[in-house]
Amino acid sequence: MNTLLGQAVLSCEQFDLHTLNKLFTLADILQPVAYGKAYTNVLEGAVMGSLFFEASTRTRLSFDAAFMRLGGKVSSTTGVSFSSIVKGESIEDTARVISGYFDVLVVRHPEEQAIYKMAQATDIPIINGGNGAGEHPTQALLDAYTIHNEFKLNGKSMDGCKIAMIGDLRYGRTVHSLVKLMSLYKNITFTFASPDFLKMPEYITEFARERGHTVIETDQLKHGIHNNDVIYATRIQKERFTEGEETRKPELSFRINQSMIDQYAMKDAIIMHPLPRDSRENANDLSNDLDNDPRLAIFRQSDAGVPARMALFAMVLGVDQGIENTIKPAGWFVP
Repeated sequence: MNTLLGQAVLSCEQFDLHTLNKLFTLADILQPVAYGKAYTNVLEGAVMGSLFFEASTRTRLSFDAAFMRLGGKVSSTTGVSFSSIVKGESIEDTARVISGYFDVLVVRHPEEQAIYKMAQATDIPIINGGNGAGEHPTQALLDAYTIHNEFKLNGKSMDGCKIAMIGDLRYGRTVHSLVKLMSLYKNITFTFASPDFLKMPEYITEFARERGHTVIETDQLKHGIHNNDVIYATRIQKERFTEGEETRKPELSFRINQSMIDQYAMKDAIIMHPLPRDSRENANDLSNDLDNDPRLAIFRQSDAGVPARMALFAMVLGVDQGIENTIKPAGWFVP
């Protein structure tokens, strides 16, 4: 049964393990299409509206590529200044009008509740491309898909894994969503390592605990790196700091470099990041001296975005059944 058919995808709380596994299987089937080695036209004639009221590169282009790889077309706008909202139009009116033009909408908005207001104002599927400091469900989808694939290569199980989330956990919406998805598995140990004023929101820690998982909170970077299967770093999101926080800096260094990884990380750990990372010297983020470490999975993670989002579109729009029979080899140059 396809529980996503015709549904808005607003939060990772909507997923169950059966649906997640189905999405992963479908993403595997669609990988040759995602990487340009094959093609399908199952969404020929369909049009996606891409509304990004907040800056984006990877997410926006990944969604666009995913929809077009399935044979559909994309029409997009970026920035509040380019919309009728600056003329006083409500977000509900915007959604109601624009939904008449498209078959599905992908929306990113800086206000957490805007995506829910838009979904209530229309009857076409809306996919959350990031709602302020709230959630980023499709990033979590590709993150979990990456972990699943990396573990499969290493002979590990998702159940019982240890995952550390490091850096800005207060405003990092990707980790909020990933905790919810990973909580679908059994006996997960979450380590949340951050400066005190950027710690994981309590409602997220309670979400994990209520589902029987272990939660460890620390302000020590080494505790986030040591003995964890997954090391998930996040950028300090200064653009979301409130007044009074703007001048604050992490009290402790949260820069993850090769020396720290060699000293504390397991030999088969997976190092992840939702990108963009701040690779400037002394930034509290992943150092680029890790770029040749095979444990660094950030680019494999980024590549997973297109097949994961293709799988989601296919299920939401109901073209997932038999999709493998529509795939044909590409006739163009493939590097």
